[in-house]
Amino acid sequence: MLMNFAIKTVINGIALWIAALLIDGIEFGRGSSTWETVWTVLLVALVFGVLNTFVRPIAKLLSLPFIILTLGLFVFIVNAFMLWLTSWLSEKLGLAFHVQEFFWDAVLGSLIITFVSMILGFFNPKD
Repeated sequence: MLMNFAIKTVINGIALWIAALLIDGIEFGRGSSTWETVWTVLLVALVFGVLNTFVRPIAKLLSLPFIILTLGLFVFIVNAFMLWLTSWLSEKLGLAFHVQEFFWDAVLGSLIITFVSMILGFFNPKD
């Protein structure tokens, strides 16, 4: 179980890093050394994983009428909220991760993170 969580954390870290590379509004500490950036990516992935484990189910339950009304498309807004919340919490924890704008940066970032996580998830032997 712990190994599965570690693999998912690494997958989330890679997905977050790719989203930061593709979208200008998502950034990990600029000017940092490579090891500091890798460490920050792993810690932010850990924060993202914890929020997705505990907060995301509550957010999906509360937004269930909108999810049903939009035939599931509102899930992308919930995912964007999780990314934005990760950015806010990371800044409070002193991690160099920031999402500038909620709508475009967080929504596009959540799409990229979902896509990359889905592809990398195929390589997870526990799933």
